[in-house]
Amino acid sequence: MKSKFVIALFIFSSLYSCDVLNEAANQALEGVHTHDSNKEQPGLSNTEVISGLKEALNIGIENSVAITSVNDGFLKNTDIRLPFPPDALKVKEKAIEFGLDAQVEKFETTLNRAAEEATKEALNIFVNAIKNMTLEDGFAILNGGNGAATKFLKDQTKSELQQAFLPKVKDAISKVKLTEYWKPIITKYNTYAKFKGLEEINPDIDLFVTQKAIDGLFVMVEKEEDKIRLDPMARVTDLLAKVFGSLNK
Repeated sequence: MKSKFVIALFIFSSLYSCDVLNEAANQALEGVHTHDSNKEQPGLSNTEVISGLKEALNIGIENSVAITSVNDGFLKNTDIRLPFPPDALKVKEKAIEFGLDAQVEKFETTLNRAAEEATKEALNIFVNAIKNMTLEDGFAILNGGNGAATKFLKDQTKSELQQAFLPKVKDAISKVKLTEYWKPIITKYNTYAKFKGLEEINPDIDLFVTQKAIDGLFVMVEKEEDKIRLDPMARVTDLLAKVFGSLNK
């Protein structure tokens, strides 16, 4: 009889313990849900997404132009420095062979000076280019990862920027007198090429500088965009903090 009582008591205690554990588990789960719901932030509105992305691009553009449009902005920046035109490297080799080392060095320096001068006119062109971003574009860019906004901007505006930028580059090339250093090099090479039956090089340098200057600007814009995406300290406004902070949750 005593043993039956002990067994019954054990079963009752076990059932009671299970109830206690279940209740504790339920309370714990409720606590987790409550804690999680407290952490939820208000959703982003469509306006905030678009405005935040435009603000990020504007900041990136302003910083990029400020960096590149000063003396040595291109020349001393290894990420965007304009090299001797790759298609004309044989021109460089022959020029050095002809004893035109100083002219080659001066040409490369003034090549970058032209880009630096031209980018002073770039800010308004880039600012105007981001005004037509759609809502669909905005959410795709927001979740597209590093460089997504810059890539979108480049894809959408490359041709237009080139057309708008080319006159500025021609102006800049004229200001820094680039052709004064390029003309004797290319003229001497083309004379040699003609004599040897080799292909002559197009002396027009405008398009090369235009494309490289635009590419260099986009390199710097992407750096600024990725900084905002990755570094909370770079989100200098409440809107940037809210839009890009949503990616870290």
